[in-house]
Amino acid sequence: MPNQIIIKKKIRDFKKKIFVSGDKSISIRWVLFASISSGISKAKNLLISEDVLSAINIVKKFGIKVVQKNNTISVFGKGINGYNFKKNTIINAGNSATLGRLILGLIINSTKTIKLIGDKSLSKRDFKRVTSPLSKFGAKFKLRKNFSLPLTILGSKTLKAIRYHEMRGSAQCKSAVMLAAMRANGTTYIKAKKSRSHTEKMMENLNLPIRVIKKKNYDLIQIKKVKKIRTINYDIPSDISSGAFFIVLTALTNNSKLIIKNVNINPSRVGVITILKKMGVNINFLNKKTYKGEEIADIKINSSKSIKPINCPPALNASAIDEFLVIFLVAAKASGISYFNGLAELNKKESPRLKWGSKILNKMGIKNIMTNDSIKIFGNPNLKINKKIVIKNYLKDHRVFMTSVIAALSFGGEWKIHDIQSIRTSFPNFLKIINELRK
Repeated sequence: MPNQIIIKKKIRDFKKKIFVSGDKSISIRWVLFASISSGISKAKNLLISEDVLSAINIVKKFGIKVVQKNNTISVFGKGINGYNFKKNTIINAGNSATLGRLILGLIINSTKTIKLIGDKSLSKRDFKRVTSPLSKFGAKFKLRKNFSLPLTILGSKTLKAIRYHEMRGSAQCKSAVMLAAMRANGTTYIKAKKSRSHTEKMMENLNLPIRVIKKKNYDLIQIKKVKKIRTINYDIPSDISSGAFFIVLTALTNNSKLIIKNVNINPSRVGVITILKKMGVNINFLNKKTYKGEEIADIKINSSKSIKPINCPPALNASAIDEFLVIFLVAAKASGISYFNGLAELNKKESPRLKWGSKILNKMGIKNIMTNDSIKIFGNPNLKINKKIVIKNYLKDHRVFMTSVIAALSFGGEWKIHDIQSIRTSFPNFLKIINELRK
């Protein structure tokens, strides 16, 4: 595969039905839970991306057998205490902060030192936010001075339950503590700002000793020690974060219509839908159903004749945190000024995404004013790009790459976008689907 893509033409109108790849958040969690279940778990439509393969490779290092046959992945779990810990094991989370943080909760009972490493992007991210609460269980961590990878963990066989207040709206931190709580003596109490709820739903579906009390702005979660986990067979639904790129492309392309099939619309993930609807985008859910506690639907989108600006409620930030780059593209075409606040977490992702959102808009000729946690976007409903734009040196952040592709197809210009390989972490089929829509 070449290192760059060149796009010279806007996309023509289209009317299509598509499937996008399996949900990454659920795929990673399924691998982890299946690896500590008692027996063989099977999944269909598991996302086969670098992030999920990193999860598979890590559980293999702990003695778990994983077999792929056609579209089915089988994980041969050895029980909640079935990991085979060896001295000085090195595990590599690649680009995945979800994996890097969650796996620490699962190996917190290791009495052998384990080293966690990641790629260049992951190695810049803050791990103290997760090692700090995990150390209260009784584990010991050693990090670099800037609290980044590589780190080492030395767990304990006598873990004690804790009380934890998660204030960032980080599902990764919350989930790491939840996984650790399964091994701790007593009841762990978590007060967590609203964030993705896939871990809770998977634990509830497995009938584990978890209780979730939902409040307006936070959840109260109680978890007791787990003795056994049954196997978990799963038909992974499509990823709404992957679908968001095509939702925006459809909204910005005249006379177009799209249906994305079988998408996970977990309420903690649909902030992008809520925001885009407020901006006048025509989106509907069809064929809604519940599967293993997760809400699933087909998403129907029609192109938008006019886009309204938005003063985006910060309460929606956590449920749209991975989609703001493409949401900014919609704001670029709005007839007015859009405001987005409380987005400091965006700059703690694979790349400083808020900065990259501003940079892409600047390259497009869209005036914007950015602070360390906010952006004001001056929309131009008549925007047409007639110049060359180059996107590179963005720490291979897959969402920067895909957002740039959507911008090129929506607004025109000649775009040279580097690091195609970045999509391998989350959405290897992205360009294949783009090509289907361009036919």
